[in-house]
Amino acid sequence: MLKDIFKGIGYYKGSLGLINELNLWKFFLIPIGISVLVALGIYFAAYGLSDNVADYLMQSWSWSWGRETMHAIFEVMAFLIILLAGLLVFKRLVMALSAPFMSPISEKIEEHITGNKVNSGASFMELLLRGLKINMRNLFLELVWTFLIFILGFIPVIGLIGAPILFVIQAYFIGFGNMDYTLERHMSFNKSIAFVQKNRGLAIGNGIVFAVML
Repeated sequence: MLKDIFKGIGYYKGSLGLINELNLWKFFLIPIGISVLVALGIYFAAYGLSDNVADYLMQSWSWSWGRETMHAIFEVMAFLIILLAGLLVFKRLVMALSAPFMSPISEKIEEHITGNKVNSGASFMELLLRGLKINMRNLFLELVWTFLIFILGFIPVIGLIGAPILFVIQAYFIGFGNMDYTLERHMSFNKSIAFVQKNRGLAIGNGIVFAVML
């Protein structure tokens, strides 16, 4: 699997040149715009809701002294927690919403490599629903693994390797989403899952670069 991980990372080497050669940068404008809008939405949600959460938590603060200080502390804590939760959802939501726009990029690259005309025949809505289905499934599994590793993190020694394991898991599911832009034309939902599981090293390698940039 280690060989496949390095292979997945290595595929990025010629990607920029290929994007320039095929003039694909214009297709990235909408996904970039989606990323910016989702990021702003998460930030303003955290900013707007943190005060409401702080007000709710202050109901349990029965003392008159230190109310302003505690309200400020609760507000900062709520802001950070909402922001963190938003960041966990961010990459999945962006990848799902970008699926209909990333698929044309995948098609053009496949045509360039194989020399064959590619047309998935899927509609915009079908691509969007497939992207949502894949990424919501992956988000659920990622959260489950994150929770389990967080619990194991309290165990001495084992806790030291928790962060690297979490990064690898995150990379795997990101790579999964990236690979599905091509797999959606050739495989069903279940067959795509089986394919990525069989080639998890490639998915991890692909996702590592993406996760570092993110």
